[in-house]
Amino acid sequence: MFKTAMLYILYHRYFFTIAAYFLFSSILMATTDVDICIPCLWEKLFSFHCPGCGITTAFVNLIKFQIINAYNSNALIFILIPAGIYYFNADYKKFKQRLFTEKY
Repeated sequence: MFKTAMLYILYHRYFFTIAAYFLFSSILMATTDVDICIPCLWEKLFSFHCPGCGITTAFVNLIKFQIINAYNSNALIFILIPAGIYYFNADYKKFKQRLFTEKY
């Protein structure tokens, strides 16, 4: 199981690098108020909020267990997290099935 998980992480190394940075920067922001998160490029270039603006703030508020503040930052977080978990599980199952069928 550990070997399969490590192969999956290596296969998707760019995604996991970005996800690890997002998770690390969000936890750092939630615990110490040090902000090293990537700014919204859409807002920087065009000077207005996109539908994704506030996702990082909402995630930080969820880490702090501030559900109402997370909802007020961006309610889309409550759709994105379950959808992301579902996608990750489905993709991992497909990867594992493909890995074991190619081996034998």
